[in-house]
Amino acid sequence: MKFTIHKADSKSSARAGTIKTDHGLIETPIFMPVGTAATVKGVHQYELQNEINAQIILGNTYHLYLRPGTDILNSVGGLHKFNSWNKPILTDSGGYQVYSLSGRRKITDEGVTFRSHIDGSKHFFTPEGVMDIQRKIGADIIMAFDECTPYPCEYQYAKNSMEMTHRWLKRCCDHFDTTENLYGYEQTLVPIVQGSTYKELRKISAETIASFDRPANAIGGLSTGEPTEKMYEITDFVCNILPKDKPRYLMGVGTPANLLECIALGIDMFDCVLPTRNARHGHLYTAEGILNMKNAKWKDDFSPIDSESPCYSSRFYSKAYLRHLLHAKELLGAQIASLHNLGFYLWLVGEARKHILEGDFLQWKNKMVVKLQQRL
Repeated sequence: MKFTIHKADSKSSARAGTIKTDHGLIETPIFMPVGTAATVKGVHQYELQNEINAQIILGNTYHLYLRPGTDILNSVGGLHKFNSWNKPILTDSGGYQVYSLSGRRKITDEGVTFRSHIDGSKHFFTPEGVMDIQRKIGADIIMAFDECTPYPCEYQYAKNSMEMTHRWLKRCCDHFDTTENLYGYEQTLVPIVQGSTYKELRKISAETIASFDRPANAIGGLSTGEPTEKMYEITDFVCNILPKDKPRYLMGVGTPANLLECIALGIDMFDCVLPTRNARHGHLYTAEGILNMKNAKWKDDFSPIDSESPCYSSRFYSKAYLRHLLHAKELLGAQIASLHNLGFYLWLVGEARKHILEGDFLQWKNKMVVKLQQRL
């Protein structure tokens, strides 16, 4: 994996770059649609690639390990062949899902014992095992195994968790570096900064993972309930420590406004379930603000969902029609809304990139953030 910065913004820490992988180029800053169980919910791979130009999608280690299982993925030649997606894929480590199973798991220095949310069966994740699972899934970008701490979190718990995450990272790297790519293309391991909202811990963690000298670095443990301003503060703090010549991935973030503010702080990569999850509830994001498509005001509005959208469906179908589909709980409603929101997120990071290259990013960002948070 190779990262090239083409232009850095002179008035912020934003930058426009490209990440080269064996499955293609990724233009940064980038938003990565979340494909938890080998699919971005309700959206065809053809639409992702040809209608909204997604450049990379995510797979989830925990869910894919349980279903369909790594043996199935290995037998077909990896996730790319299983779901017919020929662009880059990133897999998370499963750490966040294990974190969310608070009543079903036990964490020790050796690894995590947990029970499946599907059938209650017992499983054990170790750093080495998670590397093997992600190798078999076949992701281009593989995340190190970590523990995601809750918010709020006591200092000592955050410190112990961070130190364990660093020990796990060493084990991940040692195992990853002594195993081979399975399917004939390069796979890249990315470590994750932890430390909750404590700057002292975040500094230690950022310096520690940077010392492993991997091609990219990630920031985890944010967007877990902390105030938005605290998320920005910690993100800014960590970005000023992590190497500037490597891409920075902020995990699980966020709203359109969050993306723009964090791009300004130096983040290059994002993922979040928000655009598809909120779409299924009728909340659409646009350049002028947020639409609640279940409101009665749209019942007889036959204008396009968003005439300025890069997404064909948003220009083709009316607000009234989409409202009807959502109220009738028709699957097409969730599909159109999901495609619209993902298309908007990808348009937004593409516009951010354009304005970085043109040299007026900060001025544009400040105006956009105000509009993005309006409810229409």
